[in-house]
Amino acid sequence: MKMKSVFRQLSVLLIISHVPSYAQVTELEAVTVTATRTEKSVDEIPAGVSTVSQDAVQLGTEQLGLDESLNRVPGVFFLNRYNFAQDLRASIRGFGARSNFGIRGIKIIVDGIPETLPGGQGSVDGIDIGSAGRINVIRGPTSSLYGNASGGAIIVESEDGPTEPFAESRLTSGDFGFDRVQVKTGGETGNFNYLLNLSDTSIDGFRDHSEAENTQLNAKFSIDIPGPSSLQATVHYTDQPTANDPGGITAEDAEENRKQAQDRNVLFDAGETLEQSRVGLVYKRAIGNDDELELRLYSTQRDFSNRLPFEDAGAVQIDRQFNGGGAKYSLNGDLAGMDNRLLVGFDYDRQDDDRTRRDNLEGVLGDLVFDQRELVTSLGVFIQNETSIGRDTLLTLGSRNDNIEFDVTDRFLFNGDDSGIVEFDEFSPMVGVSHEFRPGSWFYGTVSTAFETPTTTEFANPSGGGFNQTLSPQESTNYELGIKSRVGDHRIEAAIFHITVDDELIPFEVADQPGRSFFENAGSSTRDGLEFSYVAAIGNGIELTASYTYSDFKFDNFVSDDGDIFNGNSIPGIPRDQAFVEFSWFGESGLYARWDVAYFGRFFADNANEEEVDSYVVSNLRIGYNSFIGDWELAPFLGINNLFDEEYNSSVRINAFGGRYFEPAPDRNVFFGVTIRKNFSS
Repeated sequence: MKMKSVFRQLSVLLIISHVPSYAQVTELEAVTVTATRTEKSVDEIPAGVSTVSQDAVQLGTEQLGLDESLNRVPGVFFLNRYNFAQDLRASIRGFGARSNFGIRGIKIIVDGIPETLPGGQGSVDGIDIGSAGRINVIRGPTSSLYGNASGGAIIVESEDGPTEPFAESRLTSGDFGFDRVQVKTGGETGNFNYLLNLSDTSIDGFRDHSEAENTQLNAKFSIDIPGPSSLQATVHYTDQPTANDPGGITAEDAEENRKQAQDRNVLFDAGETLEQSRVGLVYKRAIGNDDELELRLYSTQRDFSNRLPFEDAGAVQIDRQFNGGGAKYSLNGDLAGMDNRLLVGFDYDRQDDDRTRRDNLEGVLGDLVFDQRELVTSLGVFIQNETSIGRDTLLTLGSRNDNIEFDVTDRFLFNGDDSGIVEFDEFSPMVGVSHEFRPGSWFYGTVSTAFETPTTTEFANPSGGGFNQTLSPQESTNYELGIKSRVGDHRIEAAIFHITVDDELIPFEVADQPGRSFFENAGSSTRDGLEFSYVAAIGNGIELTASYTYSDFKFDNFVSDDGDIFNGNSIPGIPRDQAFVEFSWFGESGLYARWDVAYFGRFFADNANEEEVDSYVVSNLRIGYNSFIGDWELAPFLGINNLFDEEYNSSVRINAFGGRYFEPAPDRNVFFGVTIRKNFSS
């Protein structure tokens, strides 16, 4: 890490640590999270952890994607919001930026159940934003807790039913054919708590060939059992019959017509359909005064079809079973006269895919050319110990060992047998120290590790079936210093980090299969960064939220399979600078308004750093009014996306073939809606 960069970033932390005590207007509440698999104050955790509230997620938003609420979190960058066939591309400290499809490098967990496969690929299809009660984001490598694909974690908790039962309907419409209907109910009866949400969404899209339809059902049931114990059951269903892919286009095409789709994507009817159901059970039992046992069990069924913009093997079908479970035990006690908490547990996950590929005859299924079964199993055992040293210092030690096996059985034997097994055994330690240097203000330091195996998709062999045996897992080590300070009505967080990465997984495309990514390992890379966030209750119902991210991510040693040398180049897909500012106002009359502005600095679309993506600024406005008539609540709202009509790209395809990097974002657009809610008095 360059010494000037270290001194500059350390000076920022020192300045922040001496922020004066402001006059207290409204105390910002301390936040307790379970993101580190134990319930504790976010201030005590020796890592960057951000929490986004239910209001930020749901109030006056379109509820189309996680980026609507998580764009305020430093270190997090989103692309691909408006292409529902490619899934939202999320990255944390650059992990996940390589993905053109699905989410890599980030663990996705919903109500205690993983949405990330044991092979490392995650998705957000199973996240119901309309019933999300809170979202926690861990920034930085966390494989010591969550195993594979853990450059960070996004943990979603569905809202609980309120004490007073309710029924709610929400209708939203907007530009580009956007319509969303939502029905929600919940409540509590004795020891039983319930929440159900049903939504149906359709959109024509800004670009040609970008239509999408989606129906979701999310249900959460909890019951307290004498013991004391609790059992939580979650049921989720997603049906997405249409999600067309307009594809990437060149800069010249975007200049000519930002709405156009790639010709080949229209010709081959590129897009996807999927149907997914998930059932999860989480059982908790208090043992003694402080100890707790937690058991977890889940089953996910996913049917997925995808049409790519080429003929040979351009139609994919995956029938997936994703099952697993785990356990953890938290033991609170005494260690040499100091308070101590020991956490031990395991996770077992099993992914069983039947994958076939057929020729894509301009949108019509052709001959079968690929048929294989892919079985991925993962067993992770973890231990974490937290010791209180005195009143103001907490030492955290953790480690995890993961064994992951990829087993492919080739059932299309006309071109030879490509069956095989690849196995990885990974050990992930961490150490962290948190010190409260004054009431409400903490300083922390941590060294943590992470690994990412190639996913079943990334293991694809450019020369045929089976696994690409040349690929290795990506491994990283994170060195981090941070400050968290909560003084009266102000909260400040800052972190600097230095991450070394070996065998970074990098995508590339080939001429005869445009739109499909294959992968290779880079030798090594370095990531230096600064993250800062500030929240303040200004007064008169106004709250300010601001964040800034500086990212200096470079290849140290990378010679591609084609012999191209990229040493010293910036890692593509991540802006060097990001900033976010939001003013929100909640009036006593029920009126509210949110105005945010986000800046994204320039970045590169390719390893050679020859294609530069310009910086851009995007602003959004939300206005609403909550009124009450007896037990009824009427809440109309209005939103304007891209308020200043900025021309920018909602997604950039990394290392795309033929210069087809760009997916233009919509111009200024408006949506409006109303929520009608009936509360039932007990």
